[in-house]
Amino acid sequence: MMGEMHALLAPDKFKGIFSAEEVAEAMAAGVGEDFDRCPIADGGDGTAATLRMVRGGEWARADAPDPHGRPVACGYAILDDGTAVIDVAEASGLWRLDPGELDPIGASSAGTGVLIADALARGVERVLLACGGSATTDAGLPALAEFDPRAAEIVCLCDVRTPFLGAADEFGPQKGAGPEQVAELRTRLERIAAELPADPVRLPYTGAAGGLAGGLWAHGARLVAGASFVLDALGFDDRLREADVVLTGEGRLDPGSLNGKAVGEVAMRARRHAVACHAIVGSDALGREAGGRTFESVREAGTLEGITAAAGQITAWH
Repeated sequence: MMGEMHALLAPDKFKGIFSAEEVAEAMAAGVGEDFDRCPIADGGDGTAATLRMVRGGEWARADAPDPHGRPVACGYAILDDGTAVIDVAEASGLWRLDPGELDPIGASSAGTGVLIADALARGVERVLLACGGSATTDAGLPALAEFDPRAAEIVCLCDVRTPFLGAADEFGPQKGAGPEQVAELRTRLERIAAELPADPVRLPYTGAAGGLAGGLWAHGARLVAGASFVLDALGFDDRLREADVVLTGEGRLDPGSLNGKAVGEVAMRARRHAVACHAIVGSDALGREAGGRTFESVREAGTLEGITAAAGQITAWH
């Protein structure tokens, strides 16, 4: 058992399976009594709930169109300081579509714009937009058509460092695009970039949310690394200094996990503070060699019970 060892439990969600809070609870059941439960996010879906948990606030409700234009009930956070936090995935997310409904060319980000407009109508002057998990590759133009980007400060929390055209090349296939559609999406983004008030093509982060981050940046939005922003809001480094071991995790560990995602940021900060960092994941596609360079160990667990058992094994080993 752990004895006096203090564990920092900092998992992200297992996308589409378990929330970050559920994973942290399962880890806690395995490590014993001495732990700090710290569910995290990186600008993907779940960011609004995570920041509201830390900073306080209320949950606002509004109807907005999904990627196919169908009205769906949505929510977003309005923090105690008056800032709105909106997940792009809430209205425009891939999770809104069944596998047979994927439409990488036609899927629209308009619903995200409707939620921003709703927040502005409530008097919000600052919007944190969590730019991850979208079903779209439209550079956010349909979203921009729904609100005045000059009416508030917009900060895009980006879960990847991918530049603008990478929205097609790297993420188009995840949204259902075959090779010909990826080429079509890239051509469309090139055309859009040439027509925007500022050129986003070479900037990191602009490919987040199907290029929505780049489209909004060209209209005055600020881009920041979502994982760093959220971890700083959680006071992660101070909590890390008190830890003997860190447990993190996500649904699928792959090379993208080290490209701006939360688990990669956790591992980097843990290394900086010389704290051992272990990952418990739904599936490991990163590979033993790459995972070994980043984490002390990587363990797969597809159930909450499995996560609990893995957490117990890790902490008993330490």
